[in-house]
Amino acid sequence: MPASQDSSDPETFVRQAYATAERMDLQGWKACFTDDGVFIDNSIGVTYQGTDNLDYPVRQYGTAFADMHRELYRVWTVGDTVIVRLALQGTHTGPLEMPFGTLPPTGNRMDAPCADIFELEDGKIKRFDCYPEGSVILTQLGVIGNLQAALEH
Repeated sequence: MPASQDSSDPETFVRQAYATAERMDLQGWKACFTDDGVFIDNSIGVTYQGTDNLDYPVRQYGTAFADMHRELYRVWTVGDTVIVRLALQGTHTGPLEMPFGTLPPTGNRMDAPCADIFELEDGKIKRFDCYPEGSVILTQLGVIGNLQAALEH
């Protein structure tokens, strides 16, 4: 993150973190986290931690959706906790790696609901719980009806 970033206001910090992810600034994204920070993708039950892993979901979605956008609808701040209601939007133009296989590009558009909870500590992300609606994403990509046939192993 740029040194000029205002990390004293939790909502501003989180909005800037989203902007960093949108730019696919993976080093900047990882710099948003504390040394022991975690990123939990609750749709698949995977926790990312450490400098080699914290950017994995951002990198994967950026690869699968070259036009990836996070539309922020509502932001609530309670102390050092920021809760965001948003949508993940983009066109599936690249491979999407998932724990159970890789989904080749479908060309379909996704506009899926998501909720994120950020716990901040000393102006950085200590814990990021991401709740993307995986079943909506897979339905919009056209694979939920026949998931096994859609995956490459």
